[in-house]
Amino acid sequence: MEELIVELKEKIIDALDLIDITPDDFKEDDRLVGGTIGIDSIDILELAMMIDREYGVKIDNKELGQKVFATLITLAEHIIKNRKG
Repeated sequence: MEELIVELKEKIIDALDLIDITPDDFKEDDRLVGGTIGIDSIDILELAMMIDREYGVKIDNKELGQKVFATLITLAEHIIKNRKG
């Protein structure tokens, strides 16, 4: 799971064009939405599309999204559990 978390940090930075953010700027248990890196609800839509495209995992409702995008750990766990292939 650690490898996936490192990969997700890079993909989140790339997907959201977070110019001033590095993977070291956020930790696995930091809140994603409203946390230190400034992800908001619009960013979550972009991330949900990226997760679907990169991992084949759909996050298609608000309730699921709130749980899954709580932290990098919850996101990685969801991807591992639901990944296709």
